[in-house]
Amino acid sequence: MTDDQSRLSEVDAGIDARNSMVEARKERDKRPIRSFLDLEVYQDTYRSSILILTEVIPRLPKTEQDDLGDQMKRACKAVPRLIAEGYSKRHQNRGFQKYLDDALAESNEMIVCLSHCKDVYGRFMNMPLINQLLDTYDKSSRQIYNLSKAWRDFKML
Repeated sequence: MTDDQSRLSEVDAGIDARNSMVEARKERDKRPIRSFLDLEVYQDTYRSSILILTEVIPRLPKTEQDDLGDQMKRACKAVPRLIAEGYSKRHQNRGFQKYLDDALAESNEMIVCLSHCKDVYGRFMNMPLINQLLDTYDKSSRQIYNLSKAWRDFKML
């Protein structure tokens, strides 16, 4: 087995393990949210940022390391950071809302960056991982939007 095949097998095993964790989490009772760490969208985007930093960016061609790679580094780390920081300001009228709006923008930016990886640099990428990450960020963007809308509606009551 080549190094690339071995690495792909390791990534696939990691994806299977993460999918099992997601299924187990869905089966658990809903727990109260006591911290940003309890938010599924935080957990998913944090895990995705680790995969992007360790599995996607290193596979980009050297010519894209400084452009697309740097943009992805900033955006993938920004989403969970903004959710965490915003959660600490949830008691402010516009505090949490502003951070959720920014997190949504960064999550959408990650969808575009990952789409570039898929469509332009696909031959360098682990395509099952890229597709998984696209799905995760699509879901995360919807979750952030819904959380933002629910928070806005809740604050109006």
